[in-house]
Amino acid sequence: MTAVVLLFLNHEARANDPFTLNEYAVRLMEKGENDKALEQLQKAYSMYPYDPVLKRNLAEAYTFVGQRQMKENQYEAAAGSFDLARELFPDVPRYYVFRGIALYYAKYPDAAQNELERARSIGGDSPDILFYLAKIQYDGGNLPQALELLDKTLALKGDFPAASALAAKVRRELDVEKSMDKGYSSRFVISYDAEVRSHLAGDILAVLEDAYSTVGRDLSLFPAMRIPVILYTRKDYRTVTSGPDWSGGLYDGKIRLPVGGAEQLSEQLKGVLYHEYTHVVVQEMTHGNCPTWLNEGLAELEGRKIFNHPLGELGKAAKSSQYLPFTRLEKGFTDLSTRDAALAYQQSYSLVNFMVSSYGWPKVGEILSGLGNGLTIAAAVKKALGDFGLDYDGMIAEWNAYMKREFGG
Repeated sequence: MTAVVLLFLNHEARANDPFTLNEYAVRLMEKGENDKALEQLQKAYSMYPYDPVLKRNLAEAYTFVGQRQMKENQYEAAAGSFDLARELFPDVPRYYVFRGIALYYAKYPDAAQNELERARSIGGDSPDILFYLAKIQYDGGNLPQALELLDKTLALKGDFPAASALAAKVRRELDVEKSMDKGYSSRFVISYDAEVRSHLAGDILAVLEDAYSTVGRDLSLFPAMRIPVILYTRKDYRTVTSGPDWSGGLYDGKIRLPVGGAEQLSEQLKGVLYHEYTHVVVQEMTHGNCPTWLNEGLAELEGRKIFNHPLGELGKAAKSSQYLPFTRLEKGFTDLSTRDAALAYQQSYSLVNFMVSSYGWPKVGEILSGLGNGLTIAAAVKKALGDFGLDYDGMIAEWNAYMKREFGG
C-alpha cells in the first residue's frame, strides 16, 4: 500500500477546535492508534468540512484503517473503509484500487472489476490494477484475457514475481486447456479433455452440486461464486499442477482432477469430489489461513462419508504412538513420501473427526471463523474451546487419549 504523509495545520491550538483535534489525530496515527485517530478526524471534519488538510487527513485515516482490516482478513470491512475515503476524493484513483483489491479478496469479482476499471479510467494503467484484473479473469476461466493483462503488467513492471509466476502458470494451462469442452451447472463450470466422456462430466457436476449442499450444511457456508472444475488426463494433470505422484486432486482456486480414461463415476471418485469441494469452503471461511491438517482433515471427513477407505497407516502409528507432529502437519503435505502422506491424511482425518464428534460442528466452525479473522490456530482453538477448558495442546492431548483407548499402544 502507498505510504502517506499526514499534514499539520498552522493554527493556534484551542481546546476542542478542529485544528487541535487534527494535530492530536496525527500524533495518534504516528503511534499506530488509527481507530482513535479516525474518531478525532471525523469530529474535526464535521466542524470544518471545507478545510482541505482536514479532508485529506480524514481520507488517509480511513485508508490506514482499511489497510489494517486487510491484514486481519476483514475484506468487506476494508472495502467499506476505502469507500469512505473515495467519497471524500472521488477523482483519486488509488482509493478505487484499494477498494477493488479488498472486494477481490472478499469474493466479489464483478464489483472488484468495476472499481479497478474505474481507477484505470481516471489514472490510466498501473501494475497493481492490471494484475488484479488479470486475477479476476483467471479465476473466471478466461485464460487468454488473463494472459494479455499479465503481459501488460510485466511490460510496466518487469520485476513483479507474482505476475511472472501467474503468467507462466496461465501459459501452461492454456497449452493443455485450449481445446477442452465445457459444461455448466448452477454452481460449477467444468472443462474436460477429449478423453473424458461428456456423460461423466455431467455426473461429476451433479455430485458437486450434492457436495455443495452437504458440506454447506456442515460448515454453514454456501459460496456464491461459480466454481471452476477442470478434468485432465494424468499426464496433463502433472504438467499443469506439478503435483506429487500420489496426488488424486487439487484445489488452488479451481478444482483440478486427473480422470482421463475413466468410463464412469466410481464411489472413490465421488469421495474425491466431496474432498476437493470441501477445500473450496474452507478457503473461503479462512481466507487461506488454515493449517494443512485441519484443511485436509475436514476434506477427508467429507470425502469419507462417500468412500471410506482403510486407515492402515494410522493404525500402525497408533500401535506405537509414532504419529507425525501436528506442528509439522500445519504445513503442506506435498513434499512427504507416499507413506508419510498417507499417514498425514489419515491422522488429520482422525483428529478432525474427533473434534466434530467431541465438540460439534458449530465449534469447528468457530475455529475456522477465528482463522478467517487472522488468528493463529492456537488462538482460534483456545477461543472456540475455552468452554471446554481446552487450548490447542489440550485438544491434541484429548485426541491422543482417545487414540490409546481405541488402538492401545
